[in-house]
Amino acid sequence: MGRFSFGRCANLKGSLLYLEQHPVLRCTQRMRNIWAYAPISNNNRIMLKGRVTLTTLVSNRSNRQITGSFANKQGNTNDRNHQIEFQNTLLSWTSNMVLRNGTEIFDSWEKPPVPVYAQFYFFNVTNPEEILQGEKPRLEEVGPYTYRELRNKANVQFRDNGTTISAVSNKAYVFERNQSVGDPKVDLIRTINIPVMTVIEWSQNHFIREIIEAMLKAYEQKLFVTHTVDELLWGYKDEILSLIHILRPDISPYFGLLFGKNGTNDGDYVFLTGEDNYLNFTKIVEWNGKRSLDWWTTDICNMINGTDGDSFHPLITKEEVLYVFSSDLCRSVHVTFSDFKSIHGLPAFHYTVPAEVLSNTSDNAGFCPPSGNCLGSGVLNASICKNGAPIIMSFPHFYQAEEKFTSAIHGMNPNKEDHETFVDINPLTGIILKAAKKLQINIYVKKIDDFIETGDIRTMVFPVMYISESVLIDEENARQLKSMINTAMIVTNIPYIVMALGVFFGLIFTWLACRGQASMDEGTADERAPLIRT
Repeated sequence: MGRFSFGRCANLKGSLLYLEQHPVLRCTQRMRNIWAYAPISNNNRIMLKGRVTLTTLVSNRSNRQITGSFANKQGNTNDRNHQIEFQNTLLSWTSNMVLRNGTEIFDSWEKPPVPVYAQFYFFNVTNPEEILQGEKPRLEEVGPYTYRELRNKANVQFRDNGTTISAVSNKAYVFERNQSVGDPKVDLIRTINIPVMTVIEWSQNHFIREIIEAMLKAYEQKLFVTHTVDELLWGYKDEILSLIHILRPDISPYFGLLFGKNGTNDGDYVFLTGEDNYLNFTKIVEWNGKRSLDWWTTDICNMINGTDGDSFHPLITKEEVLYVFSSDLCRSVHVTFSDFKSIHGLPAFHYTVPAEVLSNTSDNAGFCPPSGNCLGSGVLNASICKNGAPIIMSFPHFYQAEEKFTSAIHGMNPNKEDHETFVDINPLTGIILKAAKKLQINIYVKKIDDFIETGDIRTMVFPVMYISESVLIDEENARQLKSMINTAMIVTNIPYIVMALGVFFGLIFTWLACRGQASMDEGTADERAPLIRT
């Protein structure tokens, strides 16, 4: 299957051409030698008639040539046509997809124009005493508490003759009251006492355990605590951590699920600019000075693969496996094609995270330190990269996880529509039209005889909260983008493809940059300020 589809129309103005039952282009002229590409909405579908040919252009990475073949409307090889080669045609086009200072592409990458929203859902514990007596937890989902994410790249420096670029990805959160169920500074959530479970996990030898147990008793620490949503997210001063901070100044006296992550970044990145190959557009080379991770037990599991998920290369095929590095998960994950979608009339490839990413397989054995210590399919033990805290990551409500995780908790209702991570990408441009990243934070709990705080609690993975980060191109932006694609992609001669596509990307990223600046100008300085200044 080709990386990019063109069609040649012969006296068929207005007809549609299809590739694997998917509309890929519309004939726009009554001229035999016109080549065109345009996204098509299904409600404009017209049956093919007469003399229609379809060519698929394929990127041959070994010899850096572009090849194509013609087919008739039945999809069989047309013996009047023959194999052709378009030397460097699309390669010249994709050379425009490079991060270069002063270009619209760079400006949009540095300051993404499309708003991203983060929605937080908490699991409120309704039967804490019964849980300590060995009964199943009964949890009630509370949310969403919605925040607008303000993202930008900072400390940007070009390196290696423009082939790489270093930057940090800043992120700040602004609360959106109209999209939330309540006030995070008022609403209370009862949940597991994560600092207590963490210090218990830290106490490995008998002597330290006695000290920790004495501290917990002296300060009457409980396994379940109640805090506001704001405190659980952004931090509160914890009594036990404050004591430990006196002995270990490197340990913060504050705890929050996103403590220190508002108005900050997740580390130093080095990206490929795409200068050498458009397939490398914004791929990660280094993170925090390392080309690979050192948490996991195999080289494959420690690989940093793909982009940061904010962008992808153009000319995507549905056969591709796309990789994303997630600092939240402390690892790289991949998404695979699952369906064709139409987002406000723009064609998109629908990519999802397959169940195998968190499955209990030999390929994932390296994610279970010590080796072979996997908890089961659908969860990831992230304690090794979370300062020893017993953090277990999963998809919301244990979606795609083993049944034993959902059956251990009352209130888990996993379903594809609400809990699946996905990304809808326009295959021509690589632009994300719609996406949602959904992750759940859990705590591994069990009864520990030395600590009476754990009572008779069952051994389980205990849900705390989940986050859904989402982005969606709005109808007006989609209309303008579609109009520019339709306008810019018409070419009247093969040699002019390069020129037309260069104009195409110039229009797209000029539009994105302008839209982004307009959106930023609408907000006040206070709206753009982080909730926690660092």
